Amino acid sequence: MTMIRTVTATRYVTPLRQGGSLPALVEADDESLYVMKFAGAGQDRKALIAELIAGEIGRALGLRVPELVFITLEPSLGAGEGDPEIRALLAASVGLNLGLRFLPYAFEYNRLLRPRPGSVEASAIVWFDAYVTNVDRTPRNVNLLLQSRQLWLIDHGACLYFHHDWQGYLERSRTPFALIKDHALLPYAAALADADTALKPRLTPEVIEGIVALTPDVWLNDHAPFTDPAEHRRAYVTWLQQRLEASSIFVAEAQNARSKLV
Repeated sequence: MTMIRTVTATRYVTPLRQGGSLPALVEADDESLYVMKFAGAGQDRKALIAELIAGEIGRALGLRVPELVFITLEPSLGAGEGDPEIRALLAASVGLNLGLRFLPYAFEYNRLLRPRPGSVEASAIVWFDAYVTNVDRTPRNVNLLLQSRQLWLIDHGACLYFHHDWQGYLERSRTPFALIKDHALLPYAAALADADTALKPRLTPEVIEGIVALTPDVWLNDHAPFTDPAEHRRAYVTWLQQRLEASSIFVAEAQNARSKLV
């Protein structure tokens, strides 16, 4: 069973001003550094839910995702912060947040780097991103880190964007995800059919349910149109299972998009 550790933030190190959510590098009580995603950021707790679910799905598929942890933020942490924007963010995020283990020697991937990603790995990443509808793996916003010639996947808060509007969400589980045409690794993803065959069996109903069950109740307290967090979680599980069953649709879309590149 998947487990997520809980740590407490002890030191705000520095803001990381990529994107609009203002993540930060923090030190925790386990003396480790994490990139912290805040519950009080403009994208709200849905971004944390997407980060958690998509990140753990990536890990279940055998992809490299930095360890995810729950980070408790105490009110006292931001008391001496001089920047009013950061102070307000910390005040709005007291309680449970999410963090990714910091990779100190990693740097952002770009297409000029050699060697290029192998077909098997690139295809697995493209398949994963099409499955979780990740709009943020483009050359402009690649969200891939390279450390010791290994690719690490980060920043999945923009995935599962169906949950920003629950109207007709199950029908949208079968969308082809046309935005895959902009994926940074699509040119190298020559084994998408093989990826589909290899990866689908790893996401059993038990695996999907176990990952979604990690989502804390406090992140699901605004559960409209659902009656309670349990029903809210079941909606995520159902969407993920139905999308998996429709993988041939998004695989065909990715293959078609790639055929126009090569």
